[in-house]
Amino acid sequence: MTELFRKRLIPDECIHLDGDRILYHDDGVIITRWETLHPKDTFAWGISCYVPGSGYKISKFFKSDNSPAYIYCDIIDTYYDAVKDSYIFTDLLADVIIENDGRIRVVDIDELADAFDSGIISHELLSLALRRLDSLLSLAYSGDISRYTNLIDKYVFPL
Repeated sequence: MTELFRKRLIPDECIHLDGDRILYHDDGVIITRWETLHPKDTFAWGISCYVPGSGYKISKFFKSDNSPAYIYCDIIDTYYDAVKDSYIFTDLLADVIIENDGRIRVVDIDELADAFDSGIISHELLSLALRRLDSLLSLAYSGDISRYTNLIDKYVFPL
């Protein structure tokens, strides 16, 4: 059974995502449904589409009444252990939020700079994160991100 882990750099932690349900998995994407680890007023659950080869995770966040909150995109690096059939998705800090009205915001660039300044990430990893951020923003601005959000939509309802 495939296991998923989320590794954060700030704070330094690796969490087993044992509550996430894998809804779909092929060579290019992994789609999961999850409840929030730390409940928030702004969202209660979501569906994520991991795209390991491209280095991002695109998630649709939903409120407790099942209405859409927003799309949240993480820049990630992926390690796959074939023997254990497990994935470790490392959050590379920079994120993109796409509001329901289409506005696009880039957030947490300061955390990426802080991680580099403090030696948590290397020059190579910083460069990789920025290139993946650029690629993700190109998808968002062109509307091509819909190839992933449409995949997510197939799994929203029924739950």
